[in-house]
Amino acid sequence: MPRPPLAQNRTMAILNAAKEGGYAVPAMCCYNIESIIATVRAAEAAKSPAMVLLFPWAIEYAGDALVKAAAEAAHSASVPVSLHLDHCQTPELVRRAADIEDGFDSIMCDMSHYDKEENLRLTAELVRYCHERGIAAEAEPGRIEGGEDGVAETADLEGLLTTPDEAEEFVQTGIDMLAPAFGNVHGEYGPRGIQLEYDRLAAINERVGERVRLVLHGADPFDEEIFHKCMAGGVTKININKGMNNHYARVQDEMKGKPLTRVIEAGTDAMQKAIEQYAVWLGSAGKA
Repeated sequence: MPRPPLAQNRTMAILNAAKEGGYAVPAMCCYNIESIIATVRAAEAAKSPAMVLLFPWAIEYAGDALVKAAAEAAHSASVPVSLHLDHCQTPELVRRAADIEDGFDSIMCDMSHYDKEENLRLTAELVRYCHERGIAAEAEPGRIEGGEDGVAETADLEGLLTTPDEAEEFVQTGIDMLAPAFGNVHGEYGPRGIQLEYDRLAAINERVGERVRLVLHGADPFDEEIFHKCMAGGVTKININKGMNNHYARVQDEMKGKPLTRVIEAGTDAMQKAIEQYAVWLGSAGKA
């Protein structure tokens, strides 16, 4: 299905409606066709908008094949579902992904492993490249601590919290979505537990929240109460990884030795149920 022009971008239509409606959208980190199908089925069952997220690993592993399968599944859904590339960490790969015809609706141009000035310069350059192709762009001012499966390892880099001034600088690059660092962590939170700076998020939202949509990374261990506090701070896109994929791993363990088709179907069903629960918690259920 042809990619619409930027003014009708699927991802931004979904997130702008969420901001207007006071809810957030489940953005599911997918590694295989089962998780992609589970996301689409859950969105349709819950009558919820949703986003399918792939990592650069999907392109490195399968070329355009998984991207095109995901685009077909997302864009043929009976409810709004968009396809997003998360944590694309080199300019070359951003351009490679943006050039996949009728593929991604949005790309995270994640240059957060560079120093701030280089991050800003590269982000502005890549945002222009994406926008010319009708693709919305996300960026990460500061640096969200930790690492994630399918993303180049950045766990050894110090987390840097985002300030409202830095958020403003990144908005000036032309981005459409901003992923602030306010105590959220990729992967495990460790002994200190979850310590989010909601005042920092609120200040960022007050400064830039009318011009960009805010994105929450590192949300896997969060409960409904934490989600709602983040949504009150302006978040409309909530990335979920293990909260879905751990259900698939559990089913694989429980059904070891069973026919593969049954394992795949049961794993897909388990992920779908988890996504439907997220749609309820985030308030997106019934909004499509």
